[in-house]
Amino acid sequence: MKKLVSLFLSLVMVGAVLCGCGGGSSQGDEGSNGVQNERKANNEIVVAIAQDLEDSLDPHKAVAAGTKEVMFNVFEGLVKPTPDGDLVPAVADHYEISEDQTTYTFTLREGVQFHNGDPVEMRDVTYSIERCADDSEGTPLIPALSAISSIQADDTTLTITLDQPDSEFLSYLTLAILPEDYTDQATAPVGTGPFKFVSRTAQDSIVLERFDGYWGTPAQLDKVTFRIIENADSLVMSLQSGAIDMFAHLTSTQAAQLGDDFQVLEGTMNLVQALYLNNAAEPFNNEKVRQALCYAVDKQQIIDVAFDGYGSSSMYPAFQKYLVDDLTDYYPYDPERARELLAEAGYPDGFSMTITVPSNYQPHIDTATVLVEQLKAVGITAEIQPVEWGAWLSEVYGNRQFQSTVVGVDASNMTARALLERFTSAADDNFINYQNTDYDALFQQAQATADDAEQTELYKQMERNLTEHAANVYIQDLADLVVLRNGLEGYQFYPIYVMDLSTVHYAQ
Repeated sequence: MKKLVSLFLSLVMVGAVLCGCGGGSSQGDEGSNGVQNERKANNEIVVAIAQDLEDSLDPHKAVAAGTKEVMFNVFEGLVKPTPDGDLVPAVADHYEISEDQTTYTFTLREGVQFHNGDPVEMRDVTYSIERCADDSEGTPLIPALSAISSIQADDTTLTITLDQPDSEFLSYLTLAILPEDYTDQATAPVGTGPFKFVSRTAQDSIVLERFDGYWGTPAQLDKVTFRIIENADSLVMSLQSGAIDMFAHLTSTQAAQLGDDFQVLEGTMNLVQALYLNNAAEPFNNEKVRQALCYAVDKQQIIDVAFDGYGSSSMYPAFQKYLVDDLTDYYPYDPERARELLAEAGYPDGFSMTITVPSNYQPHIDTATVLVEQLKAVGITAEIQPVEWGAWLSEVYGNRQFQSTVVGVDASNMTARALLERFTSAADDNFINYQNTDYDALFQQAQATADDAEQTELYKQMERNLTEHAANVYIQDLADLVVLRNGLEGYQFYPIYVMDLSTVHYAQ
């Protein structure tokens, strides 16, 4: 472990501050400056992302957080989130909620256009909602919409009635409004957002352009090209060479390598990073084994070694109302207790395991590297299995063919339900195969109450259930380091995992 710590520290000590040391930059090169000046003259930027958008571009069917992060710029719902965590009208002009929280009434905004030039009509709105609520294939695209008992609409007014009160329901109406008669959403999506989709070149780029027909405050950039760079070393070189203007989710080591031509902004990634365990696969179908792993992992050391102290082992800011203080240190670092539990579980000499990690996400690789050393101390031999992002989506997330994996899980619409429903027994996205009848019952109770305080308490009990039964080894809310080339400004952090480029612009 000492060798590992020395290795990481030697990498990050090259710069004491994020905007630090000036070494290795080639920004004085005439060619790179010329390219940058051309982009500035054209009012466009190039943004690096670590993954191709390999799942569907259809916003109702996309599952990857990275896809939703980028396409946030293209789509809008009746309401949309703000950087402050509020919900404000978007395709709707205004809305009203009945006192008993069972009736939601929306008035359609005049003059909203789709990117193909068609006006947004009420039939498009009802189509989008009904599509996400459709349970003809077993599970609705958005399970929360199964609470809808009726939808009534005329040309301008939409009334949604629920079969029970739901204080979280408005958050789900951030679902994208799509044109009813358009059939190419998966590959050539059309929305109403400030940017329109232009093209995707597999394993290379995604191009967006400003939508001049946007109803609201227009995007300040004319064009954004998302360049796919999965290799961490290539990313730093691309920034230094002038090929890239911006990158979100930088590691502290990468930030320390950049010169003084960059600014690094710090926020939170709004992801729960954990060692996610397949509860149906041996030996993780044994609760004592899972608990042993929790005691064997030193979360603060991971934050210090892999992330230079950035990040928090607590719940991320958007969900502070659901924070249960004593759960943060429920499993203090105790390798002796971990060895005792392993012996009780029938593994006195430990065992071997595989940690599958998407190879394009350096923070997860760095985390897994530290985990390997920590688990070795209690007799567990862990091997990192890096896989391409597409393979992770299909095999780990889709087919649940894995033992353990290090990733971050998001709550895409700022609700506790979005964070916790995925671990109910029947959830399609319950990729860890968690099966607990008490947990399922708590979730049903939480959905049946209209009292916010009572619902919050039930969600906290669900968190306690996950912790006590060691569903996963929870580690941290990752810090989000976003690098922008000097001369760019206006980037805003959100309390969810999105990248809003509509406010980014060149300084005057």
